[in-house]
Amino acid sequence: MQVVNKSKEKINTRDLVETSLLIALVFVATRFINIRLPIASNGGLVHLGNAMLFISAIVFGKKKGALAGAFGMGLFDLLSEWAIWAPFTFIVRGVMGYIIGKISWSNGKRGNDVLTNILAIVVSGVWMIFGYYITEVILYGNYIQALASIPGNITQIVIGTLIGVPVAKILKKHIK
Repeated sequence: MQVVNKSKEKINTRDLVETSLLIALVFVATRFINIRLPIASNGGLVHLGNAMLFISAIVFGKKKGALAGAFGMGLFDLLSEWAIWAPFTFIVRGVMGYIIGKISWSNGKRGNDVLTNILAIVVSGVWMIFGYYITEVILYGNYIQALASIPGNITQIVIGTLIGVPVAKILKKHIK
């Protein structure tokens, strides 16, 4: 089965299934594999959703990475006590997945170059820190308090990188 969207790009059943599974994996890793830490003014949450987002974008590219991050983590926010964050998470994590996929797949690398993948995560991590800083300023109205979430965000990025990059490398060998 193929669906043709307005840009005349074909979306096949495999793409729909892969994207749906990636969204589910990001959601499950965010929802069920997490630890609450007292590292931020809002309580802080360290989860493995980032690792799944990184893997999704590196292995499958910018579109599936963006959708997995936006919908997977946005859905987590909607179904938890973080619902007010959902629209912001949708944008921040969607752009994050897009950035990782775009850089990882640049110049024909298709997610196969570890250093490029790490660079992609670092660039997307800067975006995440900035995006969530602005989110906290909007939600809490305090420029100083929003700085307190930066260590937690850095922790998220480091843990996600340490898990996501090696797993993506292994998966790239086995997924065509």
